[in-house]
Amino acid sequence: MRCTSYCTAVGYDIPRLFQFLQVTGTSQLYRDVIHSQPKDDKGVKRDIFYFPYGVVVFWGFSETEEMELLGLLKKFEREPLSKFEVDAFGFSYGNKMKIDTDEIVLHKKEGLLKLSISYAIGQSVKLTVFEETIAKTVESSKKFPKDLALKGKISLSRKETSQKMGELFLERNYINLHTEILDTPEFFWEHSELEPFYRRVIHYLDVGKRVELLNRRLNLMHELFEILGNEINHQKTSRLEITIIILIVIEVVIALLRDLFHLI
Repeated sequence: MRCTSYCTAVGYDIPRLFQFLQVTGTSQLYRDVIHSQPKDDKGVKRDIFYFPYGVVVFWGFSETEEMELLGLLKKFEREPLSKFEVDAFGFSYGNKMKIDTDEIVLHKKEGLLKLSISYAIGQSVKLTVFEETIAKTVESSKKFPKDLALKGKISLSRKETSQKMGELFLERNYINLHTEILDTPEFFWEHSELEPFYRRVIHYLDVGKRVELLNRRLNLMHELFEILGNEINHQKTSRLEITIIILIVIEVVIALLRDLFHLI
């Protein structure tokens, strides 16, 4: 069976979505996460978890069914992504919970167990979105240190430099504001017995190491931000120096003309 996570937006309107799901079927709210259990053709319940940070996790659905449900979800999205991120696993039931080679084995069918694992899977797919955003930004900005090393300046106008600086600021701020998503969920304050299962999946997905790398790249963005800021200051200073030189030249010319005509 399939267990699939999708990140489709910056966030979901959880209150409106919960209201909608209560009308169309059975759903329950755990803090700010919605657990829905629609039945298949045979009347067997399956699980969907909707997270406020734009992630949904499906348990036991076909890809076609998932796409249909994602279509219904669009009207509850806040700032949809141009391309959704997806992570897929297989799952089955056994004697002991484990995860290996993207196959999850559950020791019971309890919804809260699936929720604890969904938290880890959901954070991982959201982290992937952050990673790709940072990677694109770093790639598009790496020419600036090279320009400084080779030419002594950045090959952008003052306006273009300011725009790039603004883009860096917005992206860095967006990720900084949302990194709390990657902290241990408050859900486990009330369900501490489920936290070991969450931790196991977090460890398997290397979330800790990936967060460290993300933070290093955020620091790199900060350095790029400073480089662009210094370049703007340098451009301002250069322009001011040129203006002063022109004024001095004009003053000298006027003085020379005055002396010349005085002599005549």
